Amino acid sequence: MDLRTLILNTIKKQGQVTTADVVGQTGLSRAYAQRFLKKLADEGAVVLMGKANQAHYITPSKKGSSIEKPLRVHRIMLNKDLAEDKVLRQIKEESAIFLGISKNVSGIVDYAFTEMLNNAIEHSLSDKIDVIIMKTETDIRFTVFDRGVGIFNNIVKIKRLHTTIEAIQDLLKGKETTAPDAHSGEGIFFTSKIADRLVIKSFEKKLVFDNIGQDIYIKDVQSVKGTKIDFMLDLKSKKKLADLFNKYTDDSFQFSKTAVNVKLYHQNVDYVSRSQARRILAGLEKFKTIELDFNDIKTIGQAFADEVFRVWQSAHKDVKFVVKNANENIMLMIKRAQ
Repeated sequence: MDLRTLILNTIKKQGQVTTADVVGQTGLSRAYAQRFLKKLADEGAVVLMGKANQAHYITPSKKGSSIEKPLRVHRIMLNKDLAEDKVLRQIKEESAIFLGISKNVSGIVDYAFTEMLNNAIEHSLSDKIDVIIMKTETDIRFTVFDRGVGIFNNIVKIKRLHTTIEAIQDLLKGKETTAPDAHSGEGIFFTSKIADRLVIKSFEKKLVFDNIGQDIYIKDVQSVKGTKIDFMLDLKSKKKLADLFNKYTDDSFQFSKTAVNVKLYHQNVDYVSRSQARRILAGLEKFKTIELDFNDIKTIGQAFADEVFRVWQSAHKDVKFVVKNANENIMLMIKRAQ
């Protein structure tokens, strides 16, 4: 197969092609691949989208008047001032990945992608984070890959464990975190439950959550620097985030279905993480007013406040928050977020 055909077939298959894709498939030098792609662009066979690390090529639309949005996005991002919600919003604007998918599937992918990317941003200590998200004929999937300390190694170090297996056992308990002051550790737990398939690869181990085959297993793999997360969900999935959260919800908060009141209970629970905020607000977008009752809560974390009062609120501008029984510590965090 000649190089031109290979490139066009790759675009047809995955919606776009990058220089890295061409190099990986052919073994050609990066400089040669870039020159060939530029030649195709000059001929009008492909169209360059994005700049620098976000540069990729797609084919012109059949009409020739507008550009067809890709079904695959690949980004290599510097881990500096990254915000997972902004990354996802840009991907939605620039691609057709989320067009036509059901509300429940979109909600699950939104949650899982932002949770896994946030973990990489805040825990990995990696200079760069590699993200791929795509829609196929049957499913939607994404990869978050950092080249940092590695999730299993990080747990071993922070928890003072001895082996990678001990770290995996610790992770499988659920709600475990290496940063308890800023995270609840729920992100991986809930993502592993809601995905059809979730794979966590780090160092020399691969942890697989296969919810289709109802299995969890560990495999030895070639050593990987950092952490690679692969997520997959069927486009026809009937799963709902709210159902999952309700299944595992304890008495740390409670919904009043009639008054649309969310009352938080202290009970040794610190409301610090984005994951907690996303879990609490899941399914409430259909209401016009949400009361948040902070009675007996001493404080909330910056990430929790930011997720509720900036990220979620900006995505649901027609919903009004009514804050009740919030002390000055809580109000300060809310105002900072707003």
